[in-house]
Amino acid sequence: MSDETIFSQILRKEIPCDEIYADKQCLAFRDIQPQAPIHILLIPRKAIRNLNTAKQEDTQLLGHLLLVSAKIAQQQGLSSWRTVINNGAEAGQTVFHLHIHIIGGRTLNWPPG
Repeated sequence: MSDETIFSQILRKEIPCDEIYADKQCLAFRDIQPQAPIHILLIPRKAIRNLNTAKQEDTQLLGHLLLVSAKIAQQQGLSSWRTVINNGAEAGQTVFHLHIHIIGGRTLNWPPG
């Protein structure tokens, strides 16, 4: 299976996005099908399919993503939000490039689905 995804194309700037945050390790942008008033996707620049394929060498990057997700949520004015990582098709992952959903701006119910 190819590592090419829509996120690869966004990272190469072949497809535009509504960028919220960028650094050397990751990129964040607004989801085009938001599930809440604030719905941002945070992706690593390194192609990692999902958490199942992450390696020990990705430890620092994974921690960075979580810290950046909190920073973005706070910059968006959120004091409460949901951070979601879908891992595999049965969990709802549709783009097989690791990504974090930052969702907020309304009351979020539990269980989610």
